Amino acid sequence: MIVYKESKNIEAMAQKAGKGVSMKMLLSPDESPNFAMRNFIIEAGGHMPLHTNSVEHEQYVLSGRAKVVLGDKTIEAKAGDVLLIPAGVAHSYETIGDEAYSFLCLVPKAEDRIEILAC
Repeated sequence: MIVYKESKNIEAMAQKAGKGVSMKMLLSPDESPNFAMRNFIIEAGGHMPLHTNSVEHEQYVLSGRAKVVLGDKTIEAKAGDVLLIPAGVAHSYETIGDEAYSFLCLVPKAEDRIEILAC
């Protein structure tokens, strides 16, 4: 199956966890044989709480900056950075500055169980 979309025409869906977080499903698990591709946007002043996922995440930062907690490390991620978050590693995001933090997030086509650890 070949899929073509213009991302500007994909609706961003508000996410329940965190503040100012939305997600565009660029390629759903139904459209791709092995991965789903999503675009998360965390508005300036927003955050995503500490949580774990049962699947790994591959991320590419498109814009903005954020304090990202990855297990026992805290980094400042910015446009052009690449992150690999293994399954089960606790992580969170908090924007820095006045620009939205936007990143591509690829996950394997598998059940993703999310556990919120702190709000």
